[in-house]
Amino acid sequence: MTFMKTTTIDLFYSRLAEANPNPQSELDFVNPYTLLVAVVLSAQATDVGVNKATRDLFARVTDPQAMLDLGEEALTQHIRTIGLYKTKAKNVMELSRLLIERHEAQVPDDRAALEALPGVGRKTANVVLNVAFGHPTIAVDTHCFRVGNRTGIAPGKTPEQVEEKLVKVTPARWALHAHHWLILLGRHVCKARKPDCAHCVVADLCEYGDKVF
Repeated sequence: MTFMKTTTIDLFYSRLAEANPNPQSELDFVNPYTLLVAVVLSAQATDVGVNKATRDLFARVTDPQAMLDLGEEALTQHIRTIGLYKTKAKNVMELSRLLIERHEAQVPDDRAALEALPGVGRKTANVVLNVAFGHPTIAVDTHCFRVGNRTGIAPGKTPEQVEEKLVKVTPARWALHAHHWLILLGRHVCKARKPDCAHCVVADLCEYGDKVF
């Protein structure tokens, strides 16, 4: 594994920040509840696909009770274009019920409480904690995992290892937006099949040995 030098990491983030000072999630949502639902639906699916499926849904449903009132069958019809939609519909209905039962219909600002909900793993909890509540968490999806390894900023064999290293090496001033910068870099520039190094603002800092220009 090739590691990026500690002195380079701050410059790496500063370049990403200069290019995109206020990065945002590419999932559409209107409040913490719809964010939670959108992230649960995004597992093994694209943000674009999730946004198409939830456009009409979130026009009608913005809280757990409204979701229960809608019903699982109708929810399934809204999200049928998304992979694993039947399982995801069951999870969304059950997490909505549990939010009402355990949390007064509010999304909890707590990792353990979030991960206790159906369909919510560590990555989903990290996204919700970061985007909805402003925690400096780092959600490692496939894009972030690839960038962590390819650039050398945080090599690891598992998402958990990459997350642990990113949390350790990311300077505090960049922590809030770190995972958005890394995900967007991986999604739009540092692509899986062919990285677009010619248009990468951190190409000269990256430790990848097979840069494509």
